[in-house]
Amino acid sequence: MNLRLIAFQAASAIALVTQATSAEFVPPYNDLVLNAIQTMPGGGGYTTTPAADAGLERAVSLGWFGLRIAPHRAQPSYCSGATYQVFISALQAACERSQIRMPRAVQRSLVMERQPDGVGVWGRWNANGPGTARLFHETGLGVNFEDWSLARPGDFLKIFWNEHIGKRERGHSVVFLAREKDRTGAWQVRIWSSNQPDGYGAKTVPQSDIKRAIFSRLTHPSACTNLPGLGVETYLADMLRRDGSIAELRALTGLSR
Repeated sequence: MNLRLIAFQAASAIALVTQATSAEFVPPYNDLVLNAIQTMPGGGGYTTTPAADAGLERAVSLGWFGLRIAPHRAQPSYCSGATYQVFISALQAACERSQIRMPRAVQRSLVMERQPDGVGVWGRWNANGPGTARLFHETGLGVNFEDWSLARPGDFLKIFWNEHIGKRERGHSVVFLAREKDRTGAWQVRIWSSNQPDGYGAKTVPQSDIKRAIFSRLTHPSACTNLPGLGVETYLADMLRRDGSIAELRALTGLSR
């Protein structure tokens, strides 16, 4: 997708946030997620091969002056790697806005070193099941919800394309941009991620294709100090080998229904 078009779409989503009425809740850091999207390249191709892992390792590096994100190095890419780079950029910007110092140990914990599912920050973000939602609930970084009416541009979103959770799921890690009805009255969902086959970019999908949606919103960047102490999350590690239930998912992500 054309980079200018991606920037325009992200900027439009920012406008939707900033132009919200006073009666509508405006998340405090979602604009930073959308800003991070505007720094991402377009296209580059989609793949889940080891080459994409190697690219993501090169893209997220820790130097003398902190974490550096170089997304052009992570091409081709896949969905969770794309949203992870946006998450790191937004988290750093949220800490700066809130005048929170991000300790070196936190920065180190965010580096992708091919941690397996359930291990560390990346191993949660990249896991089957509600990886991002579990990370946000476990550390206190944010809130999770399922209600589409609460979604705002810049929320992270785990899409489930089928009814399964875990071993047999078909999932997609994205950033929510917008939702609107088409001429037939059917809801269409605008998302950003690394999408098949083109890679980085925005895409519109019918909401009817989404069997389950778990939204995660960054609300408390100060909780990043909890990241270095994360151990193995056995539930997410097990999602490679077994199916999970919706009741289990909700209990472990703070969702209530």
